[in-house]
Amino acid sequence: MPTLLDFRAPQSVATTTTINTATRHAFTHPTQSLTAHTTNQVRPLLDQVDALARQGHWCIGYVRYEAAPAFDKAFTTHPADGPLAYFAIYDQAHPWPETETETETETEAKAESKDPTQDTAQVQWHSPLQRQDFNQRMAHIHQAIAAGDLYQVNYTSPLHGTLQGDARALFKALQRAQPNGYAAFLDTGDEQVLSVSPELFFDWQDDRILVRPMKGTAPRGASAADDERITQTLRTSPKELAENVMIVDLLRNDLSRIAQPFSVKTSRLFHVETLPTVFQMVSDVQARTRPGTTLADVFTALFPCGSITGAPKVRAMQLIKEIEPEARGVYCGTVGVVRPGGHATFNVAIRTVTVRGQAARCGIGSGITFDATADDEWQEWRIKRGFLERASQRFSLLETMRLDNGQWRDAPLHAARLARCAAHFGYPLSTTALQDQLEQLTQSHPHGLWRVRLLLAARGEVSATAYPLEPNPERVTLKLADTPFEAADSEFVRFKTTHRAHYDAYNPTDAGVFDTLLYNRHGELTECIRGNIAVKLDGRWITPPLRCGLLGGVARERFLQSGELTKAVVHLQDLPRAQGLAFVNSLRGWLAADLWQAPAEPL
Repeated sequence: MPTLLDFRAPQSVATTTTINTATRHAFTHPTQSLTAHTTNQVRPLLDQVDALARQGHWCIGYVRYEAAPAFDKAFTTHPADGPLAYFAIYDQAHPWPETETETETETEAKAESKDPTQDTAQVQWHSPLQRQDFNQRMAHIHQAIAAGDLYQVNYTSPLHGTLQGDARALFKALQRAQPNGYAAFLDTGDEQVLSVSPELFFDWQDDRILVRPMKGTAPRGASAADDERITQTLRTSPKELAENVMIVDLLRNDLSRIAQPFSVKTSRLFHVETLPTVFQMVSDVQARTRPGTTLADVFTALFPCGSITGAPKVRAMQLIKEIEPEARGVYCGTVGVVRPGGHATFNVAIRTVTVRGQAARCGIGSGITFDATADDEWQEWRIKRGFLERASQRFSLLETMRLDNGQWRDAPLHAARLARCAAHFGYPLSTTALQDQLEQLTQSHPHGLWRVRLLLAARGEVSATAYPLEPNPERVTLKLADTPFEAADSEFVRFKTTHRAHYDAYNPTDAGVFDTLLYNRHGELTECIRGNIAVKLDGRWITPPLRCGLLGGVARERFLQSGELTKAVVHLQDLPRAQGLAFVNSLRGWLAADLWQAPAEPL
């Protein structure tokens, strides 16, 4: 497979930064490859890369996290699970395949392949880390911070999965899920590296160097207003600001080792970047390097990046080895390019998947400070893996509609919600194709009551299928979930898709129960699995706001517009005084509901 490099300058580049990091090319047929298996080989390899680039070659590769002792023997890591460094050397760059034509090699491979999974990829991810172990390691970190050993440590854990399909297709899906970053696809023969990191490690051109540490995370909201509220909270959070400034200080110190006197400057602090599933806080630090500085010197000063170790770096790495049971690998190392002439750009290899055969691996982690809590960090990890869920599952966008004797209920509201969902996930939507599908069903089902399942696939195909719908029951029974709904802030809750595994675990199993009533980790009601909830309190019907973590249902929207419903937070402790409950969705409308009571134990 060809090497792909898509290092695009993020939209948030500071105006004070004049370095252009954008490179988007494919590379085939390397003239040679360089590999370092021992720490003694790493610096000479980087010297060779630097020399080849200055001779006019493209050099693309990675440096594993476990290469750190090559630059400072005080750095401690687990034994590496692969080469410490690898670079492929190319004479020329080709156009990016999706914007131009496919490479000749790809065209021939597709023509010969009979594998139907060639253009698809799916991974079911699982974590070996149990919550009890996570809590114990968090407590260990807090003890070390309280003892004054360090200020912060970046704690991570791997996710494992089996790839069904093609690594290149998975890379494309990862890019769609995590766009506008520093993305690279490398195939070394033994493993493929799929990196879609949003974080810049360093960009070095002539004597100008820029580092952009990323510290501080918050989940995306359910609306533009929620996003504004969340970003404001992130910008003013003492914990997130402290976490960011600790790493900025560490990187300023690292840069000073290769910088000209008085040239290290923080050009931007606490800028919030918008990613598909999270907000991330970044800061810019720049300097001018001393005459005679080499690529190996830059790595010696900066590697590993402080944002994925903690501060101080030596003690943080010692603690990482104590609490993390296996090597990090390329994850938390760096992937990058040295262009002809010597211009070097490297990412911090987060949001990075490695594939060996069909075995896939990806790390997730966060920076832990003294005031970090196990609950919040566990939730942050779950949010950060959202890009993997989006990329690793084939899913369509979904609307469930009611067709009653040839008449559609709430069709404009469904179309508008589908359009918002398509815009969020980047699915092309043809309104003409949508209307054609609905019209065909109208003509073929002029009588009767029908449940229509409307789907929009990733490439824009629209399909609709009608199923007979039974009349509404007079009342329904809802059972309160046994545990909080952890996925409440997922984009797969805020938008309706066929990816519903997070709901399946809460499907009701008790006889006579119509649906499950969910609540978030703060004890706030959210929704039911198949519809929204309405609660009558103090004489008025209310429904939870979107920020509690729920789908904005079409019927819910209609009842809010009419004034029959009002938005307000409903807590679990409010249920005993509720004067009424209702299940609400567009298919069923408004159904009076009762809360399920467990049968009494026999005497």
